[in-house]
Amino acid sequence: LVAKLKAHSSERSLIPSMTVGNMEKVEIFNTDSRGRGLKSKQDLLSGDVVFAEPAYAAVVFDNLTYHVCHSCFKKQARLQRCGQCKFAHYCDRTCQKAAWTEHKNECAAIRNYGKPTNETVRLASRILWRMARGEDIVAEDRLSSLKDLQDHVDDLSEEEKTELASDVEVLSSYWHPNNQHFDNQFLSHIFGVINCNGFTISDQRGLQAVGVGLFPNLCLVNHDCWPNCTVILNNGNRSAVNSMFHTQMRIELRAIHQIKAGEELTVSYVDFLNLSADRRNQLKKHYYFDCTCEHCTKGIKDDLMQAVKEEDGKKPSDETVKEVIEFSKMALEKIDKDRSEGLWSNVTKLCRECLKKQEPVLADTNLYQLKFLSLASEVLSYLQKFEEAAEYARKMVEGYQKLYHHNNAQLGMALMRAGVTHWHAGLIEPGHAMICQANGILLVTHGPTHPITKDIETMRCQTEMELRMFKDNEYLYYQMREAALKNQKMHMMAEPSGEYIKELFHRKK
Repeated sequence: LVAKLKAHSSERSLIPSMTVGNMEKVEIFNTDSRGRGLKSKQDLLSGDVVFAEPAYAAVVFDNLTYHVCHSCFKKQARLQRCGQCKFAHYCDRTCQKAAWTEHKNECAAIRNYGKPTNETVRLASRILWRMARGEDIVAEDRLSSLKDLQDHVDDLSEEEKTELASDVEVLSSYWHPNNQHFDNQFLSHIFGVINCNGFTISDQRGLQAVGVGLFPNLCLVNHDCWPNCTVILNNGNRSAVNSMFHTQMRIELRAIHQIKAGEELTVSYVDFLNLSADRRNQLKKHYYFDCTCEHCTKGIKDDLMQAVKEEDGKKPSDETVKEVIEFSKMALEKIDKDRSEGLWSNVTKLCRECLKKQEPVLADTNLYQLKFLSLASEVLSYLQKFEEAAEYARKMVEGYQKLYHHNNAQLGMALMRAGVTHWHAGLIEPGHAMICQANGILLVTHGPTHPITKDIETMRCQTEMELRMFKDNEYLYYQMREAALKNQKMHMMAEPSGEYIKELFHRKK
């Protein structure tokens, strides 16, 4: 599979690369019940980039202002701050210069207002400044005006409407009076668009959410719980000495299986690893529509997500299942508290206890068992108890593979983490196999130039070399590995960060 994907990538690389903003492969159409959508104008293969789109506007989260570059969104220990507003931070002069067009108005507004505003107001401001410059015209690279995007303001709760009014008031004060071109109704519309369509901006490795941005063409892609496309963020590259080789931050819509011309393009707004009723509730609450996709209407895979063990045609009693589920829920509450306090030994103890209770009752695809397997493998890896972590990680990915689409990015990331855990545990054969599987998935979902894909290709080459050594002389391999570990300084892994990015759009806390 990996060889075929590489060959396909190589063939495609002979064709001029898609220009960012080129929308020649898609067109807008009116769906029967979901308003406007996008459909493909040509046949697409798995891994094809349907379109790439730069952010119309994007900002760093409030709590990461001093830790993430406001231009390339790279997380760095040392950043240079803007000498005028003292708020914006950048990797270097290259990033600062690249961001000046977007930061110029913001810089003046912060100084006039006396302080920076929250991330939502800052994003709305950047959007409106671009619109004031006449940059909201429908063209070849822009399929829709921001004015025509859905805002769902009428669907907001009373509490949300009060918060919206407060944001509108702050934005009006934040803007310099001479820049005021829009009335309060239009400002409310922009906040509504952000609320529904603010896309989560991740760090360079795609592991941590660091900001929020708006991508107007992406807003036209409708939801399906079992989609034919995925969206990834490519942070671009400004490290090259020659600026002609710099690339800008962009989202890429990628096909995850074959798509026929005329077929609607869809992505999933929420993580599939939820019961259909829970997914529908999430979508109704946050995106104001009732999901009518096949997986929701037919409850596909719900039985697996709630499955219990069955031996010789016998299942545990309903009372036993209920008891285990209630214990699991209580354990999760305790774990959340212990995690926040960094009590990792307590977390592992609770995970082991819960998994022991679940093992004879819940099936390997049950959501509660998968949740604890994920928690246990992540925390034990952090504590460098790799052998135990590897066993939990193996069971976790086996369950994921029965539930997720075979080219789901979350499955690829889980396989990568499980492979690395096995590698660290000295289990080179299963570790290499998982890393190869992850590599095949991430080549489709992220493409060959994404930092994650480059990382995993390096891992694949390294584990392949070690596997050859292991097969030639197992005893010598373990001796060399032990010697290498003794001579290596102990490196503490990053603290478990909890859930990785699983939702497409950012929800305001």
